[in-house]
Amino acid sequence: MKLLFIGDIVGSVGRKALKTVLPRLKMKYNPHWIVVNGENAAAGRGITETITKEFFDMGVHGITMGNHTWDQKDIFEFIDREKRLVRPANFPWGTPGQGMTFIKVKDKELAIINLQGRTFLPPLDCPFAKADELVEEARKRTPYIFVDFHAEATSEKLAMGWHLDGRVSAVVGTHTHVQTHDERLLPQGTAYLTDVGMVGPMNGILGMEREAVLYKFQTQLPARFVVDEGKWHFHAVCIELNPDTGLGKKLQLIRMEEDDLLFE
Repeated sequence: MKLLFIGDIVGSVGRKALKTVLPRLKMKYNPHWIVVNGENAAAGRGITETITKEFFDMGVHGITMGNHTWDQKDIFEFIDREKRLVRPANFPWGTPGQGMTFIKVKDKELAIINLQGRTFLPPLDCPFAKADELVEEARKRTPYIFVDFHAEATSEKLAMGWHLDGRVSAVVGTHTHVQTHDERLLPQGTAYLTDVGMVGPMNGILGMEREAVLYKFQTQLPARFVVDEGKWHFHAVCIELNPDTGLGKKLQLIRMEEDDLLFE
């Protein structure tokens, strides 16, 4: 059993990279489930219904989100009916959409849970308490449980990994757009990675044009961030799961650039 999780897809460059690379990843890894983080897919902020459909047409099974969930106005028109799309579950009660979904491929069902951290991000409900609630619910249906923890602080992400060790298949972080190399199996069997990275412009700063980001850091004045153009890089992780327990067996990082000959 293999789960392919693809990092934050940024803008049109990221979508182009996904369209180019995903068919080759399917051939190489033969994943049972494919999940992407899409919260930056529409010009770097949020996702649209058109892009959501585009991802599913490519063969993606589930989409997770994050702090940019509401940045595209049409999200409110489809998020309640698109059950394969999840937003952070610890958003306040009554928020549109859902924080957990179940994706069935052939005869195996994967629970996808999306949570958002609170360190250096808006003060949402407690992600640890919400994780306990949803994991208990998910384990009644399936041993395969994947958690995308969209958070800024590496310490908060690692804390979530330890908190859920042995209770979920994998905890993988998103949001910071830089792939970490701390992939490991925690002692009770949960696969863990602090941040999967991003898919999008490789010569920007976290996918954005360098000049605006540098200007803001150097002057502390407001700046309009625009998704960079040019060549892409692609970050993902393939997680092999134990078919008997649903826990992790192996993690393999995927990191490539547009000019790589990885599949040649």
